[in-house]
Order: sequence, then structure tokens, then C-alpha cells
Amino acid sequence: MHYKTSKRQRADMTQEILPGCPVTLHLKIGLEDGSEALSTFGEEPVSLTMGDGTLQPGLELALYGLRAGDTQTLNLMPEQAYGLRDPGLIQYMPRTDFDASFTPEVGQIIAFSLPNGDEAPGAVIDVDEGRVEVDFNHPLAGHEITFKVEILSVSPPPGAD
Repeated sequence: MHYKTSKRQRADMTQEILPGCPVTLHLKIGLEDGSEALSTFGEEPVSLTMGDGTLQPGLELALYGLRAGDTQTLNLMPEQAYGLRDPGLIQYMPRTDFDASFTPEVGQIIAFSLPNGDEAPGAVIDVDEGRVEVDFNHPLAGHEITFKVEILSVSPPPGAD
């Protein structure tokens, strides 16, 4: 029996990652001290569309040109990954801004409502009697990371047929 491979199936095996491509991958983010911040290896892979905001722009940049079956490990400086820590994103909030039944503790991640209706996570870094110090930097900001990926599948961007 003879099986014919469609043009789309052949293209999927050789499709390189471009803006707008749907991609399924495994990823691992390691920190300078060797600890693992995130890994999908051995778990469900991540499916995303390049440019949809799932990954930081620097992480996406590291994927362009890769194809299904490719693996890559890169060391990225903070500027290439999650950015430098911004002291302006550390805010001091009066304890009265928090519900009286809630006691903020160092290390807690709290979702704060923004004026536009979105939410922003903040990490409590200090608590005293009158105020709470909250860091709104991304938890990986300021870190050099090791970014490992295994590309499982790449589809052409919509409309590329």
C-alpha cells in the first residue's frame, strides 16, 4: 500500500519558527545557582503562537529559525530574558490599603487590581506596622538564565498556505 504525504504535512516537518507560527515545545528555565525556575520536560508541553505574549520577547527571539525536533540551550543575560530589576517597581503601601482580616507576610505573592481592570502580581518583601513593601518586578528580572527548549511541532503561520 502506498501512502501519499500531503504538502501541509511535509511543510510541518521542515517549517522553521517564524512570527505567527503555532509552536508546541518543552522548555526549562534555570537560574545562575543551578536551580530550576520552570520546566515542562516530563509534563505537558507548552503550545503557543509566536508573538502572542506567552514568552518574553528575548525568549521568543531564541526560537526563531528552529524546527520540529530541534533542541537548544542558551545562556541569556537579564537584558535578553526578563530584564533588569527596576527599583521604581518597588512600592510602599499603607497597611490600611489591605483588608483588616488579611495579614501580609514576606514572600507572599498578591494579585493587585490596576485602574484599567487588569491584575498585577506583587511580591511582599517587607512588612512593618505602618506599611508593606511590594515588589512588582517579574520574579526572574535581574537573573541570568539558562533557557533550554525542545521543539515538538511547528505549523505555518495562518494564511501562509
